[in-house]
Amino acid sequence: MTTTARETVLGRVRDALTLAGPADAEVAVPRAYRTGRTLPDPERLDLFVDRLVDYKARVHTCTAQDTSRVIAEVLREHGARRIGVPAGHDPAWIAEYDGETFQDTAAFPAPELTDLDAVVTGSAVSCAETGTIFLDGSPDQGRRALSLVPDVHVCVVDLSSVVVGVPEAVARLVPERPTTMISGPSATSDIELERVEGVHGPRTLEVVIRTDA
Repeated sequence: MTTTARETVLGRVRDALTLAGPADAEVAVPRAYRTGRTLPDPERLDLFVDRLVDYKARVHTCTAQDTSRVIAEVLREHGARRIGVPAGHDPAWIAEYDGETFQDTAAFPAPELTDLDAVVTGSAVSCAETGTIFLDGSPDQGRRALSLVPDVHVCVVDLSSVVVGVPEAVARLVPERPTTMISGPSATSDIELERVEGVHGPRTLEVVIRTDA
């Protein structure tokens, strides 16, 4: 009797299910992650900046006192006349910005966020090893749409919130909170392997690292 391709595939599926055992059987998952790694502040900062620049993000280091000046200069460079901020933003961060400021709310339609020239948010934690910034929807970061829809994202990162690796970063996050991971501007490659930016998020990522915060 000739065996069809369908019968062959189904037979292999049945064999695999038999070998796998009961579906409710407990499986021990090894979790021997490297954790608790540390680096001195200068080395951690250098590593983080190196990764961010490699991802084509623009990086600005400053003291906490100079935060508003640096942010205002960045926004001015982009010609941002109207920016968005989360409801829990620190007003001192944009004290020197002379354009229009829109405070986002959940009721504001996400598609209309495209009318903003830029957005300024804080961050929850960052991973130096991968150059990844984590947002968790806290009041100074706002909802996910706010950081994804506008074309320019100015993200403030305190050096004290930058850890070495992913396990250290994840350990600082609250699992129940919505997490957005940012590794440089949004980018992908088309069928010709040409880099295209701004497809799934901001075309430009400006990271302001406060070295004494």
